[in-house]
Amino acid sequence: MALFPCNAVIDERGHESNFHETAFPIGCYHDNLVEDPVLWHWHDELEAVVVEEGVCTFTVDSEKHTLKKGEGIFINADFLHTAIEDTNAGCRLHSITFHPRLVGGSLDSIFWQKYLQPLLMDTSFRCISLSQDTDWQKEALDAIESTWQTGVLESPGYEFQVRNFLSHLIWLIVTHLPLSQTAPSEKSLRDGERIKTMLQYIHEHYSEEITTSQIAGSAMISSSECLRCFRSTIGTTPIQYVKQYRILQAAKLLTSTTQKIIDIGTLCGFQEMSYFAKSFKEQMGSTPSEYRKKCGIP
Repeated sequence: MALFPCNAVIDERGHESNFHETAFPIGCYHDNLVEDPVLWHWHDELEAVVVEEGVCTFTVDSEKHTLKKGEGIFINADFLHTAIEDTNAGCRLHSITFHPRLVGGSLDSIFWQKYLQPLLMDTSFRCISLSQDTDWQKEALDAIESTWQTGVLESPGYEFQVRNFLSHLIWLIVTHLPLSQTAPSEKSLRDGERIKTMLQYIHEHYSEEITTSQIAGSAMISSSECLRCFRSTIGTTPIQYVKQYRILQAAKLLTSTTQKIIDIGTLCGFQEMSYFAKSFKEQMGSTPSEYRKKCGIP
């Protein structure tokens, strides 16, 4: 099974690519949140994470979960989420993203109808954080880590082992879901869909000049409504998000290509080199040239 770095398969829409169309629909990730923050994105797959080092905060829609080493989170399909490192001391994650059919099988199977479908259709269940202090949650964390280790090693027959671990994880989640959850309001669901549309627009046009009005227009709402949606869901303004996204795209190009720094800045929507360098240092803690050298790129 391929071991992916963080964000390796996030497309320009913010939607994770469709690796689930492969014969064995699962991806393993080793995420370093200092080098590669997990951008806002969503996908059709279920996701499970264990924190290997440090402290981070996962935000799923507007729901925040701060996790430390040994803790984790299970995220339902199709919910916007992101993860940031909290302490500037480093944070690493082991995460798995898998299509529900890996456990559920065909739509007419008992596994799908009794366990997977109710989970996926429950719009009140965004995610659940997992702690070592609760027996069943510790068991779930062990299942996540066992899935990750087994998938990475790819020993003979690992596919059966991975499916068994994931089946046990789903059983634990389904049988311990909170009994009383409040379904999100129509407004919250509507905001989530609008944000997805606007993020897709930003991810497709970040190299161009972008205004709040253009971002709002992509979702057919007013600029003031666009600002409200971004602040309530993502916690920042649309233009600030554009700048953050541009910097992260520039960081990827700095470490994956030998293009000139000034050309990378231009490709990522920065017209002035001084503003690019200043913005990059504010967000990444070093100048573009320092960042490139630190990553071993000449």
